[in-house]
Amino acid sequence: MNLIVLLVFLILLSSPESLLGGGTSPPDCHERCGGLDIPYPFGLSNGCFREGFRLRCTNISSIEKLYLPMDVQEKMQITNISLTTGEVLISHPILYECYDQPRRTASPPFSVNVSGSIYTFSETRNRFTALGCDTKGVINGTVGSVKPFTMGCISTCYQSESVADGDCSGMGCCQSKIPKGIEYFEVLFESFYNHSRVMNFNPCSYVFLVDHDRYKFTPYDITDGFFNENSGGVPAVLDFSIGKESCGDARRKKDGSYACVSRNSDCSDASSGSGYFCSCKSGIGYEGNPYLQNGCQDINECQRSREYPCHGTCINTPGSYRCICPPGTEGNATAYQCLPIAKSKFPVIPVVSAIVGGTLGLLLLFGSCILVYQRMKERKKRKLKEMFFHQNKGLLLEQLISSDKDAAERTKIYTLDELEKATNNFDCTRVLGRGGYGTVYKGLLSDQRIVAIKRSTLTNGTEIDQFINEVANLSCINHRNVVKLYGSCLETEVPLLVYEFIPNGTLFHHLRDPDRPTILSWEDRLRIASEIAGALAYLHTAASITIFHRDVKSSNILLDSSYIVKVSDFGASRFIPTDGTHVSTAVQGTFGYLDPEYFYTGQLTEKSDVYSFGVILVELLTGENPVSKYEGRSLSTHFICMLKEGHLSRVLDDMVVQEGEKERVQAVAELAEVCLRMRGEERPTMKEVAAELDGLRRPKRQVPWVVAHALEETENLL
Repeated sequence: MNLIVLLVFLILLSSPESLLGGGTSPPDCHERCGGLDIPYPFGLSNGCFREGFRLRCTNISSIEKLYLPMDVQEKMQITNISLTTGEVLISHPILYECYDQPRRTASPPFSVNVSGSIYTFSETRNRFTALGCDTKGVINGTVGSVKPFTMGCISTCYQSESVADGDCSGMGCCQSKIPKGIEYFEVLFESFYNHSRVMNFNPCSYVFLVDHDRYKFTPYDITDGFFNENSGGVPAVLDFSIGKESCGDARRKKDGSYACVSRNSDCSDASSGSGYFCSCKSGIGYEGNPYLQNGCQDINECQRSREYPCHGTCINTPGSYRCICPPGTEGNATAYQCLPIAKSKFPVIPVVSAIVGGTLGLLLLFGSCILVYQRMKERKKRKLKEMFFHQNKGLLLEQLISSDKDAAERTKIYTLDELEKATNNFDCTRVLGRGGYGTVYKGLLSDQRIVAIKRSTLTNGTEIDQFINEVANLSCINHRNVVKLYGSCLETEVPLLVYEFIPNGTLFHHLRDPDRPTILSWEDRLRIASEIAGALAYLHTAASITIFHRDVKSSNILLDSSYIVKVSDFGASRFIPTDGTHVSTAVQGTFGYLDPEYFYTGQLTEKSDVYSFGVILVELLTGENPVSKYEGRSLSTHFICMLKEGHLSRVLDDMVVQEGEKERVQAVAELAEVCLRMRGEERPTMKEVAAELDGLRRPKRQVPWVVAHALEETENLL
């Protein structure tokens, strides 16, 4: 018998963490590190932490610092732990890339992987931030261990005086929100001109993840002194959670693993991942540690008069308090001083009669007001529609469309009622996609046509004038490879556009979605390239007015049920005067597709669309994402290097290698290289590109734009 007791005792000693897998409170664990209290379920020593919540305390030169465990991230220091919000405040390293010509220095590659741990990065608190005047920061990673993502931002400036305090919208500083549930990410840099144009005041680029409530940008941050003063990192926030179950599922389990063991605790589902976290019922007067038995204690509000004011008699109650006026006084003692009760000067019965009569009168008045309000609301809605119609130049649009008989037959001005009925009042389940230029809904018109309805993002009168001109001109476009415009609605503050609905998704998803059963053949890819080029050439030269698309990318190339190309999304497009060759605009576009010349000059030309089309050619040949990194280079730069070195086959998609004729594949690759040249004057026009691709679809034709035996030197983007 004694032997059995001894064995049980030894087993319990050898498994301290198993005792704390559920809600059991640790005995006498009051741990600190570097002046920071470490509350359970976190801990340092065996028996003092819940499974998965172990931390590290280092002591170097008598300075203690608290860190995440080695198997999560060895370099991130913890500066605070909040049980109330389920958050851990950490120091995120600042990554740098500095150019001191001809030498370049950079921080070591950095990645974070918290998958399988209790942590995720808070998408509500953190922002991906890039600093510099010639800086593109990119963050690649996974959400929930399996779903990949790529995002980032571009920061530019031409002189230090143009950088402003607190402004992080792209001038010296840019920020992007991060997706929900990030468990792994890596950070990448890119500089278009190696800081050569801003070297005298901005030799370095910096990127990091930071809690946006704890960081305010200043012009000093683009200097090399910023890193020296913040070498320990910047504050970022990790959410932590218990297990993988929701609060409801965890409560129903009978194995004693539910962590919110204090009687006065609440359970909240994790906001940025699976699992849950616990907190004391702070809203009704408790504080402490919800993970410990009796850890949430009642707050004595009467002893905290600054937080809980009382101008009368304060009485503490479990989870709350009462504040009452002393006898002989009346009023709201929590808000203001109590006042003596005044003696009544009026008889009781007349007062009651007056109250009853007044109440009935108020009810009748209230009913009348409701009827009047409903009628006024309907009238206001009707007037508002009329106001928006005139404000959005509806009469001008009607006049412009009616002047062209063909356009008048193809284009209709819809009422708001028609489009609300078609989209079930713009129900969120009808959203097809969201972008920088608007939201697109799927709708069913009364004539049973399925359409795509776009709510644009226009803000001022100048943009309205431009919108009207765009609708009028787009209504004249009739090309089989351009999405058809059916009409518009001007009865809303933001005008709506009605396009034909294309059901088969985008080229981007067909090239990369592993769940799609259809893989594009070589002939399909060549045909798609030819159709895109033909559509852009039409917009540049054959339409009634010259149109530069400005956002050519594979996600704006739709494919119908027969895989016929439909170029879409003209939200960023610009219309060029008859005698013009370019237009100066604020730089807009998409990572990986943006013309470097347009990026630095702000002058949009037809060659800007040619560059973006060259990126699509590379996508069709490789099947890869344009924002991916290869040995520190962008896809386009990597592709050109492989082509020049004679290693083209190493970057080609398997389908292209298996089905494509070597000569035609080489010709398309060389055509892509010409389109991707840094100087617009060295690129062909879209009309010339379309002709070459059309010829390549017929074997044995010589391609005059491509010289097979020698490629000209191409400036490197990095």
